[in-house]
Order: sequence, then C-alpha cells, then structure tokens
Amino acid sequence: MNKVILVGRLARDPELRTTPSGVNVCNFTVACDRRFAQNGERQADFISCIAWRQSGEFVARYFKKGDRIALDGSIQTRSWDDANGNKRYATEVVVDHVEFAQSKNEGGSYSAPEAPGIAPAAPSAPTGDIDGFMPIEEEDLPF
Repeated sequence: MNKVILVGRLARDPELRTTPSGVNVCNFTVACDRRFAQNGERQADFISCIAWRQSGEFVARYFKKGDRIALDGSIQTRSWDDANGNKRYATEVVVDHVEFAQSKNEGGSYSAPEAPGIAPAAPSAPTGDIDGFMPIEEEDLPF
C-alpha cells in the first residue's frame, strides 16, 4: 500500500502551471515538523508535492507560503536526464485530497467559498498545551 498523510506548512507559494495538453498542475513544498528535536532544536522535513487538475487549482488559489495544509496522496518516484546527460531523480507526493489545517481565526488568510467538486474542509482541532494535543482527563475516556 502506498499512502501518505501530511500536515504541515507551505514552505513557498504554490506554482500553478498548465501542461501543453491543457491540464493544470500545481507544485508546492510542505514543511513537516519531526516528532523529536535533536539538541533542543526543532527540525522539519521539506516534502515536494504535486496536485493535478482541480486539486492543483484549489491549492494555488487558496494557499500561500506559511499556511497550514493537510493532504493525502501517494509517493511517486521519477527519473530523467538533465541537460548535461546526468541521471536525476525526484521523489514527490502525488496529492489525492487536500484540506485547510487551520481556521481563519488561527491566522489563516483565506475566505474560501465552496468550490464545485471540492469537499469543504473539516474544522481544525483545538490546540492544547503539549505540541498541539489536548490534555485528556480520565473521566473523558470512553472505557
């Protein structure tokens, strides 16, 4: 199974292009914090993503550098020969679904009307005390 779920911030503004056959494609990079920091410094992985057609248009229209994004898709690898004849490789996430990962009240910069064919974003979870997780009281547990 090849399934990826990412939540992070856009490291740069999305780039929307159109292929010669008229299909929209959007490239962007998501910075995802690592779970553990070394030497007390937070580290992030910068993951290349590609969204096609309506998903790509959606990302390009409603997201910008620094916005939190949630997405799922699959990992794809590809290779090509550069202008000097060297073999180059790329690994990227091909996006299947994308959502907002922050509300406007949390610093988001959008006011997105529902677009045809795109599911509305789920409300974001409230942030808590420890790394974005809400503390759970024992009486709140279902067992």
